[in-house]
Amino acid sequence: MSDEVKGLLSELEAELKQQELWCLQPANPFALASTMPFCCDTMPLEQWLQFIFIPRIQALLDGNHGLPNKISILPMAEEVFKQRGEVLAPLLAIISRIDTTLSDDV
Repeated sequence: MSDEVKGLLSELEAELKQQELWCLQPANPFALASTMPFCCDTMPLEQWLQFIFIPRIQALLDGNHGLPNKISILPMAEEVFKQRGEVLAPLLAIISRIDTTLSDDV
């Protein structure tokens, strides 16, 4: 499963870049310190994916630690990105596959 998750993380990064949602500036330390789900009070979801989700899952993979086995990012992503319409359908599809992969393989 780890190879599949690594592939999905790479796809997620590539799609964020393709959609011009990848931030070239480092994250603000204040924003990273949020205790709210998805850091919704300090950063947009795409930055949470870039600066928190991808690095944390990658660190778990690199350290051979267990992965989360029940996640649900898609509902938040659908809500946040609904204004963007079909243009973000590929991004939402990748997020859906990440949710399914991490939630099905216990």
